[in-house]
Amino acid sequence: MTRKIKTLLFDLDGTILDTNELIIRSFLHALQGVAPEGFGREQMIPHMGLPLLDQMNFFSGLADASHLIPIYREMNLRLHDDLVKPFPHTLEVLQRLKQEGFQLGVVTTKIRLTTDKGLKLTGLFDLMDAIVTMDDVTRPKPDPEPVRLAMEQLGADPAATFMVGDSAVDMQSAIEAGAVPIGVAWSLKGEQLLREYGAQHVLQDMRDLYALVGLEPSPA
Repeated sequence: MTRKIKTLLFDLDGTILDTNELIIRSFLHALQGVAPEGFGREQMIPHMGLPLLDQMNFFSGLADASHLIPIYREMNLRLHDDLVKPFPHTLEVLQRLKQEGFQLGVVTTKIRLTTDKGLKLTGLFDLMDAIVTMDDVTRPKPDPEPVRLAMEQLGADPAATFMVGDSAVDMQSAIEAGAVPIGVAWSLKGEQLLREYGAQHVLQDMRDLYALVGLEPSPA
């Protein structure tokens, strides 16, 4: 791919930040005594990436599980700093992309509080030119609104924009917004699912981005 890409947008959880264990443990805590017997990690993984209330309603079987959200958030914040870390090579890759003049952004279904908390904890916050959270949109991913909003904030050309994510909703939102959908092989949902939902490339390593945007590999 030639260096026509100017903007790279990233999902947060499961894409640039390894929050998988934090999310799973927070759900298990909030759903204790509520979810059906036998409910566990395997049932959660396919739905991770959707808005929190949608997931909680589905997992609990309740029409409105909003009362479980504060229980989830309390545990999530308590464990946050011990469990959140960037995926391998994420910080170095994003630092280099920023130095090379690329625009960077985050598009997530998380709320602003925990989005900023995770980005600041891992040293990624100051690298971002745009951050679009659940609090900034009326229709979250898979709707194209969040990706479109980030591109509008950056004055980005959709055809020159990567949207990198670990879930089907990231691919759907990217495609509908006209951006280039890119998956990550470390997704808990599996590489094949991302390809089925339209990923044009699947990163095996964050450093794969260099070749896709026309940069030489960094020295080992």
